[in-house]
Amino acid sequence: MDEAIIVLTNLPDRAIAIRLANALVEQRLAACVNVLAECASVYRWNGAVKNAAEVPVLIKTCAGRYAEVEAAIRSLHPYELPEIVAVPVVRGCNEYLQWVAGETSFSIG
Repeated sequence: MDEAIIVLTNLPDRAIAIRLANALVEQRLAACVNVLAECASVYRWNGAVKNAAEVPVLIKTCAGRYAEVEAAIRSLHPYELPEIVAVPVVRGCNEYLQWVAGETSFSIG
């Protein structure tokens, strides 16, 4: 079974986040995408401290699909430099992890 990962990104509003979530699931690049509540982000950009409202997104997929997930995020994301980070799933419910692998399998057609 391919290793499960969670890919994190933030988007400027809920509509764009939902559009990304639907695209990833429809293309079988993610088994599930959680679009979370708006949060406050504080970061340094071009030498200045910025504050922005953003919508965090948690993308459940497999490591073998990471490059495609990143490409899809980049193509749909409005930011010049979007946050795209992946973290491994160290442990989890075996049936759930099998479902994630099955929903993002290359062989499903």
